[in-house]
Amino acid sequence: MAPETDDAVEWLDDDEMQSWMAVVAMLGALPSALDGQLKRDVGVNHFEYSILAGLSASPDHTLAMSDLAGVVFGSLSRLSHAVGRLEKRGWVVRCGTEAGRHQATRLTDLGRAELEVGAPSHVREVRRLLIDPLTSEEFHQLGEISRKVLDAVDPKRAADIRRLFH
Repeated sequence: MAPETDDAVEWLDDDEMQSWMAVVAMLGALPSALDGQLKRDVGVNHFEYSILAGLSASPDHTLAMSDLAGVVFGSLSRLSHAVGRLEKRGWVVRCGTEAGRHQATRLTDLGRAELEVGAPSHVREVRRLLIDPLTSEEFHQLGEISRKVLDAVDPKRAADIRRLFH
């Protein structure tokens, strides 16, 4: 398939470019801000915290590794390394699934306790950085927009998130 010529490209106008650059900047700045808060207050990075939160929100605090990878938007390799670090702390354990064919991860009582200690400061930071600057309507719109973009970027993960958290 031949690449499109410049004539076929609908270039961004000035307003679209400004909005796009704001989205790019936010997507770069928000994760590092959340990482900093979590490392300072909980001793884990945002990816590790997402693992704990995903397990906490799931039935029996257990998810198959493949489902957990979808929830935290990580490869199985990256997830395995992070779960290993959390295992060393005693916050999660690896176990089999009911079907017995896949490996799962379960949040331990210690992990749940650590999550409960760290959650208030994390929620305050999420509110400060993302929710409070917006009106309630704007935040709702941001959620709707994010779901639409996620459906376009990764429909399978979007479906996994809807299935696990609705």
